[in-house]
Formats: sequence, structure tokens, C-alpha cells
Amino acid sequence: MLSFLLVHGVFWVVLLIGASEIGRRGCAIYVALWLLGFVGASWVPSGGFLLLSYVAVLDIVLVLQVFQGDVHLR
Repeated sequence: MLSFLLVHGVFWVVLLIGASEIGRRGCAIYVALWLLGFVGASWVPSGGFLLLSYVAVLDIVLVLQVFQGDVHLR
């Protein structure tokens, strides 16, 4: 449950941080992709686990696009 909340929370926070960077169209595309995964997960057995991985991949792509590369931790 914690990982589910963490992945979704990171997605929405990074989307808000990067809204000015990627623009309205980019935000709309990411939200549409998220909705596609959310709705599609209900049609697949064990879809919640697939949704978790799907949103994690969206997080990675969004971070790479917003921060123009990997985030340095130091």
C-alpha cells in the first residue's frame, strides 16, 4: 500500500513541479497516459500491480523530461 501511494504521489508532485517546463499539452498527455493505465488496470487480473509498475515508468520518463536527465542526489 505504501509503495502504491509513494509512486502516485511522486507522479503528481513531479507533474506539478514540471508543469511550466512541459506545458499544458505535455501535462495533458501524462494525465491521459495515467488515466489509460488506471482504467486499463481494472480490466486485467492483478491490474493493481501492473498499474504500480506502469506509473513507476511514467515517473521515470517524467523526471527525465522535467529535469533534462538524471537527478543527482549529491
